[in-house]
Amino acid sequence: MIRGRHDEGIPGAACNRENVWKVGLFGLCTGGLSGFFGIGGGFLIVPALMVATHMPVLNAVGTSLVAVAAFGVTTAVSYALSGLVDWALAGWFIMGGVLGCLLGTRLGRVMGQGSGATLKLVFAGLIFVVAGYIVFQTI
Repeated sequence: MIRGRHDEGIPGAACNRENVWKVGLFGLCTGGLSGFFGIGGGFLIVPALMVATHMPVLNAVGTSLVAVAAFGVTTAVSYALSGLVDWALAGWFIMGGVLGCLLGTRLGRVMGQGSGATLKLVFAGLIFVVAGYIVFQTI
């Protein structure tokens, strides 16, 4: 994402006959890594969508959020039915998450204007910070 920050992507890019195998392969890898490491796949889905479909970063973020929401709802219902949810704590996180989402969406639109280079650079930097944190915690 850092190297390709000048590539704006193709507006209207989507999964089609030419790239369906790439999208499927990236989806399989993203799901496998998410399941193996126990992490959310959102930060893996965004660059995968950009590579597989040449989608602009804002479209990839939106598409990723819809996919993650579907996975999240399914998993949340499963955990709720199993009685493994602290509803009071979940309520506070949801409230904070909604407010953060509203602010983050506005900031993402501002940073994603034009080529989206700033948004891509911040996203790539965040991935490095998370990777560094994981290495630090492991050592």
